Amino acid sequence: MKMQAIPVKWPDGAAMCQRIGKPMDVILHIGAHRCATTSFQHYLRQNRDTLAAQGLGFWGPRRTRTGLFHGIVPGPGAATGRDLYRRGVGRVQMHLIRNAGLGVRSLLVSDENMLGSMRENVGVADLYCGAGERMARYGEAFDGRIRHVVLNIRSLDSYWASALGYGLARGRGVPGAATLARLAAPRRSWRDVITDMACALPGATIWVLPFETFAGRPEAQLAAIAGIIAPKPHARDWLNATPRLPKLRALARELAQDWRLPDGDGRWHPFSARQVAVLREIYADDLMWLMGGADGLARLMPDPEKNTTGISPPTKDMTRGRNDDRQERRMAHNR
Repeated sequence: MKMQAIPVKWPDGAAMCQRIGKPMDVILHIGAHRCATTSFQHYLRQNRDTLAAQGLGFWGPRRTRTGLFHGIVPGPGAATGRDLYRRGVGRVQMHLIRNAGLGVRSLLVSDENMLGSMRENVGVADLYCGAGERMARYGEAFDGRIRHVVLNIRSLDSYWASALGYGLARGRGVPGAATLARLAAPRRSWRDVITDMACALPGATIWVLPFETFAGRPEAQLAAIAGIIAPKPHARDWLNATPRLPKLRALARELAQDWRLPDGDGRWHPFSARQVAVLREIYADDLMWLMGGADGLARLMPDPEKNTTGISPPTKDMTRGRNDDRQERRMAHNR
């Protein structure tokens, strides 16, 4: 008797994880660049075992950039006739199923290149123009399990100065006046990047962490975004910092370049005072938008190590002066 083959439909990633056990949530930490992301990833990598004991898994660039995300975002490559995007989606979901089977309750994926390229930002003189399309592709790859997206932001004057200093240390040269002028008059700010992300990932909560609050404190950042007891080892390791002026001048001499860098031992600030003021005002507007609720699109992460109410809760009385009963009694007695 000839047996007839019966087609089998394999369950998708979410259904498979449901069979294995409790569904696994995904937290995407997408940078941005020059916001202490490398130091944060180093801290997570060094404490991987401690985090695993609390049910938190970690994927960093050493994993995501060695083929795992290949094909998720279109890029240059030889034409093979294969659907690289579908293969990339399947690869990511296969690894998710594997992690869920190992008992991982939450997976923290940290790679700033998911958001875009810093070199492209400098080239077009704007912030992550393709963020929306890129994040939509990653949303499908993670099969709807993205619960939180974490974005670090930084004052635009220091962000662009750090990006340019990073490029300078790699021999890309000093930007001209025209480039600086374009960077100092951006068409996009962090608000636009956040809006793009919210449209691409409507089911995720977007948390925004300012560099000025969380830089150099990876344990505070981890506690804030994952809600776990963050380990202390390697919390003060600082990696990939922008070289200061003495090192940049030494590099210029080594490369026989006339970069005309200023004197001093601090950081390189290529913008004029007026340009700095404009960029800081744009950033201040973004922060005010976030503090006002960001139109419901994102949430500004408070510092987890600060008690927002303090020892004495703030009064709800908005009148001037102190509410002193003794003073009121004296005033009534003199009437």
